[in-house]
Amino acid sequence: MSEPLLGLVTGFLFGFLLQKGGVLRFDRQVGALLFRDMTLVKFMVSAMLVGSVGFQLLAEAKLIAMNHLAMNVGGVVLGGLLYGCGWAIAGYCPGTAVGALGEGRWTALFAIAGMLAGAALYAEAHPALKVTVLAWLNLKSLALPKLLGVSPWMCIAGLWGAGIVTFVWCEFKKV
Repeated sequence: MSEPLLGLVTGFLFGFLLQKGGVLRFDRQVGALLFRDMTLVKFMVSAMLVGSVGFQLLAEAKLIAMNHLAMNVGGVVLGGLLYGCGWAIAGYCPGTAVGALGEGRWTALFAIAGMLAGAALYAEAHPALKVTVLAWLNLKSLALPKLLGVSPWMCIAGLWGAGIVTFVWCEFKKV
């Protein structure tokens, strides 16, 4: 299967799962941001847990190569702040905005327009950001298993432990 076709198929599958999980709804998005509806949190944690095992199995089968990008603290902080503010204002993250549009929620167009405008602004600002914010505390390529000197499966086990704790917390967090 060609890469574009594989991307299209996995994108539709992801959108289908987002829709079936009920996380495309605006009230669920805002509820997650306010820690009132933990559906989205549980969905994201589930995706991370399943994805961690899947990526490691694919890497061990030599079907993919794990290439760790540089950990840039300035970029992560700035990007996280902008992403979080956009999500809070629009009520959608990128994946759920496209999924909500697919369900016929036209308000998601505002979120998508904001994402496109933000990407264009970032592209224009990149030269200036590259020598300022993106130069702050660059930790180079950092892989947790290598840093800790343990098997990737040990880190995945730790992630699963944290995921289980998160699920338990979400169940007790009911408002």
